[in-house]
Amino acid sequence: MDLTVLPWNDDVQIAFQDWLSWHRNEKRSSDKTIEAYAQDIRAFLRFLGEHSGHVITLKSINQLEIRDFRSWLAARSGQNLSKTSTARALSAVRGLFKWMNKQQLINNHVLDILRTPKKTQAIPKALTKGEAQQVMEQSLELQDDTWVGLRDQAVLLLLYGCGLRISEALDLNQEDAPRKGQDFLRVVGKRNKERLVPILPVVCDAIASYQASCPFPTAQGSPLFLGVKGKRLSARIIQLQTQKLRGLLGLPETATPHALRHSFATHLLSNGGDLRAIQELLGHSSLSTTQRYTDVDADELLKVYDKAHPSAQK
Repeated sequence: MDLTVLPWNDDVQIAFQDWLSWHRNEKRSSDKTIEAYAQDIRAFLRFLGEHSGHVITLKSINQLEIRDFRSWLAARSGQNLSKTSTARALSAVRGLFKWMNKQQLINNHVLDILRTPKKTQAIPKALTKGEAQQVMEQSLELQDDTWVGLRDQAVLLLLYGCGLRISEALDLNQEDAPRKGQDFLRVVGKRNKERLVPILPVVCDAIASYQASCPFPTAQGSPLFLGVKGKRLSARIIQLQTQKLRGLLGLPETATPHALRHSFATHLLSNGGDLRAIQELLGHSSLSTTQRYTDVDADELLKVYDKAHPSAQK
């Protein structure tokens, strides 16, 4: 089949252009998104033309079976395209089919039973101990209002000093705040699963300093961490402050709030922490998640081995 010409009929081209116009005018998609979707759909249609050996029409699209889509996914896999790229392409194809079905151009719903390829989860890169220390120190200086700087520092210390998720830290209420001399903090994690995490005196002191300087009432049941308008602090605010800290300290883009939790786990393990204990501290349901989460270089592991393993003492 000569693929130097478009391997699809005018009815497909018109539907394709109308779908792009719908994205532009109705969904208000960005030009970049529309162009990416357009490339994905053109590549998909070219595959269909080559796969079937005939010009693609709306009628032939209506007759596509699940095996045709699986063949397309297999072809992409053979081209070593990333799972993220394939997931985006499948999303574009799903979107086009959903729109064509709604417009009654076709009546083909086989994509409803096709699973999206699982994407490999990216794990944030841990900060060095020095970088984490800089983030803690500079977070206090970044804000004009002292109480806001103390607030940000307390939140970041909970992430790095206790391994909390940002949502777990910001979900804390006044009565959850640790008191002086308290050794553990009760945290409610995913699926409402509670866990106790050890809390360092420096974290307790930071939270107490923030509470003492906060200008808003601190009644029982009210949020522990507040925004400048007196409402529960948004995670986006902490993310933006961390972004500013990255620029100030010259840290990589991987230095996010979640990377502080990752650094907590990595630094514990590099100092000889038990992997199962770290799993409990992080609130992971499986050890495999914790194993993917921690990132310790070989030299650090050898130091831990030499210090702690019985065989190394002989």
